[in-house]
Amino acid sequence: MQRGRLLLGAYYIRMCRQMLLYQPDSGYCYNSDSVFLYDFIDSLHPSGRMLDVGTGCGIVGLLVARDNPKVRLEGMEKQPVFVQYATKNAEVNKIAYLMHEGDFLDYEDEAGFDYIVSNPPFYHEGAARSDDAMRHTARYNIHLPVDRFFKKVADLLRPKGHFVFCYDPQQFAILCSALEAVNLRVVEVQFVHPKIDRPASLVMVHARKNMRSLMKTRPPFIAFEGEAFSDRAQSVYARARTHSIKCRL
Repeated sequence: MQRGRLLLGAYYIRMCRQMLLYQPDSGYCYNSDSVFLYDFIDSLHPSGRMLDVGTGCGIVGLLVARDNPKVRLEGMEKQPVFVQYATKNAEVNKIAYLMHEGDFLDYEDEAGFDYIVSNPPFYHEGAARSDDAMRHTARYNIHLPVDRFFKKVADLLRPKGHFVFCYDPQQFAILCSALEAVNLRVVEVQFVHPKIDRPASLVMVHARKNMRSLMKTRPPFIAFEGEAFSDRAQSVYARARTHSIKCRL
C-alpha cells in the first residue's frame, strides 16, 4: 500500500508538474504558515547559500529553491524521521539539497550562509502542551529558545546576510530585542491575520546582519474572506503548487 502511494506520487508530479511532498501518516504536518513564509522569502528573490532550520518535510526550503535557481539549499533537522522525508522530497522533486542531521544549536560552519530561513517552534511555555513527541518538538520554543537560536543564526550568517522566519506575533517585541542583542536588525515585517477583523496570528520577519536600516512594514496579509481563503492566499497556494501524500517511507 505504501509503495503504491509512492509510485502514484511520482507519477502525479511528472504529469501535473506540482511539488510532491511526502509526510508522515501520523504526527506533525505542515500548515499554511509554511506556505505563507515561502511566499515572503520568495519575494526577496534570494540567491546564494541558504540554510533551512527545522526543515520538517522540507516544504519551505524546497519551494524557495525550486523558484530561485541561484539558491544553494541546505537543511538542518534533528528529528530523524523528518530528515528521511525531506531527503526523499528533494529527490522526487529533483532539487539539490544538502541535509544536516542534528541540533541547530550545536551546528558549526566556517563558510557562512547568505540566507538562513526557518519556521521554528514558537509556542511559548504557557501554551497548551501536546503529548505527541514529534508535535512537541516541532511546535514549542523550549526546544529552540529565542536567545540561543538568534545567537547561532548571527554566528552562521555572512556580513549583511539575511535571516527570514515566522513567529508568534504576541512575542514580536521580544524578537526585536533578542535580534538587536546579536546585531541582527529587523528590516521588514508582515503580519498575517486570519480575517480582516481579527488580531494577527503570525508575523513574518526579515532581519539582516550588521545593518542599520529602518524597518518597513508590509500591508497585512489577510488569510480568509468569510469561510474561504482570500484571493491573496489562493494566489500563494496556486504558485506553491504543492501536493501532499501521507505515508510511511
